[in-house]
Amino acid sequence: MNSNTSHKNYHSFILTGIPGMPDKNPWMAFPLGFLYTLTVLGNGTILAVVKVEQSLHEPMYYFLCILALTDVSLSISTLPSMLSIFWFNVPEIPFNACVTQMFFIHGFGVVESGVLVSMAFDRFVAIRDPLRYVSILTHGLIGKIILVVFARALCVVFPVPFLIKRLPFCRSNVLSHSYCLHQDAMRLACTSTRVNSLYGLIVVILTLGLDALIILFSYILILKTVLGIASRAERLKALNTCLSHICAVLLFYIPLIGTTMIHRFGKHLSPIMHMFMANIYLLLPPVLNPIVYSVKTKQIRRRIIQVFQGRKNRA
Repeated sequence: MNSNTSHKNYHSFILTGIPGMPDKNPWMAFPLGFLYTLTVLGNGTILAVVKVEQSLHEPMYYFLCILALTDVSLSISTLPSMLSIFWFNVPEIPFNACVTQMFFIHGFGVVESGVLVSMAFDRFVAIRDPLRYVSILTHGLIGKIILVVFARALCVVFPVPFLIKRLPFCRSNVLSHSYCLHQDAMRLACTSTRVNSLYGLIVVILTLGLDALIILFSYILILKTVLGIASRAERLKALNTCLSHICAVLLFYIPLIGTTMIHRFGKHLSPIMHMFMANIYLLLPPVLNPIVYSVKTKQIRRRIIQVFQGRKNRA
């Protein structure tokens, strides 16, 4: 019996839907389906509008397209396990499938953080040296920046599957969330996880932590530049171009910090709260980013309105 259990635990994990209420999982199916649909439609709309609108063929909007693609990819990474639990009531996930999902979730998370840093650099150049904005951020430089962002994510996340695969899982195989995370699976190992913990801490500090500091420093320089502008109207106009990016940064980092704080210090809280924050962290930014940019960017908003008006007139 023990041998069979160990064998099973090693080759699969059990995902958790609504903690303590597995019979309520189907109630989450349609809200989650709605959020995934909004993610695809919203980010797809951003990509389509930027492609057809010539006035949006600028560095800022190229970075926005990469952000939209990353958001969709991050959502798709969680989709298989979400469907398995909430639509088909199959909480078991094979070990290799769990590790693969883990790789993509962490990878696209690091990519998104890097894209937000790139967008902060874009806003800094646009406000600090607007006359040379296009000549500085050429297509070649943008391509190199995006290549570095993806290469960094690949390099730092590549060891994670190997670090997890070397661990024996001979106790519980029940994960805390409806998708696979390195820190969640690591705690189930029945041996020392010091190497995994240390590597995870180093990665967080050198990616998400460093990125947050770079973004903060960029906005300190931006604010210093804006305050040097004589005209109040020009100052407000310059700051307004940063609002969408600031919202995207807050949407990414606030749920991340909240999830981390609850994971570290909220062990007394209800498991439902842990589940809620974990899902908010991965599902909220991809849904809200397109809405923020559509509302705050006049060219995108105007083009979307034109499309809907055109359909209404044809009807």
